[in-house]
Amino acid sequence: MTYAMIGTWQMALDGVAQGLQKLATGDTSGNAVEVAVQAVENEPHFKSVGFGGLPNAEGEVETDAAFMDGDTLAIGAVAGLKGFANPISIARRLSDERFNNFLVGAGASQFAAEQGFTTKNMLTAESKQVWEERVAEVKAKNLSPYAGHDTVGMIALDDQRQMTVGTSTSGLFMKHPGRTGDSPLPGAGYYADSHIGAAAATGLGEDLMKQPLSYEIVRLMGTGLSPQAACDQVVYPFIKELRARFGKAGEFSYVAMNNAGQWGIATNVEFTFAVGDDQHQPQVYIAYPNEDVTGANYRLHEEK
Repeated sequence: MTYAMIGTWQMALDGVAQGLQKLATGDTSGNAVEVAVQAVENEPHFKSVGFGGLPNAEGEVETDAAFMDGDTLAIGAVAGLKGFANPISIARRLSDERFNNFLVGAGASQFAAEQGFTTKNMLTAESKQVWEERVAEVKAKNLSPYAGHDTVGMIALDDQRQMTVGTSTSGLFMKHPGRTGDSPLPGAGYYADSHIGAAAATGLGEDLMKQPLSYEIVRLMGTGLSPQAACDQVVYPFIKELRARFGKAGEFSYVAMNNAGQWGIATNVEFTFAVGDDQHQPQVYIAYPNEDVTGANYRLHEEK
């Protein structure tokens, strides 16, 4: 395997395709991940990431993102960022810093402005309408307001065997202002080590933060397990433990890839993901919960 990419959800497909085009020219995994995540952030129809992301309880879009270089283990992350396009690029820029690698709220926005990143109103008319309708529905029916928490996570392997991972999300719909999930947290939402592999998570951050499973998946791959075996051994016992100790488990999924381009997934919900490499065009697969069986349960996703 020369190069490869995997990304969470069907929304990752175009980004994975763009990232693979970069990798095909000998470009770095870092550039491939940034371009791939940007493709999702820039698409307003994806309501859980970037421009057009669903807002918090006060009607503002707050974004979280992270970038990790598997060669150097450098990390950059932002949380509660407001008013800037492409938070993945801001996170990547932070990964170049020796200090102040994780910035939140006003501090993240200040850094972005100082670095000349593009300001943007991230709330679209469509997302505002969805928010207004949900506010009215919650009040009228006394419902829980929270819905929608799908992070895009991208993993890339380049022809120099460098691995990079990136995440981006607008977080939990109608979240409390300042709420941050797992997506920008190293070890929980993502982890990359070019000597081994990388992993990324998507789903309910409140549960995904309870153990650093992305790191644990990478650690187990380092002992010789395949990405699929590592996902199986880490994720499904955690789901059972959550239910036993916490009473329930939110919906979440993990993707992983090693530095040979092999990949694996684990999920407790119907989950789509996109994957491709130097020998295969990017395709979308759909996976199903498979908690009591070794090995992933997935198939090619067919458009309806």
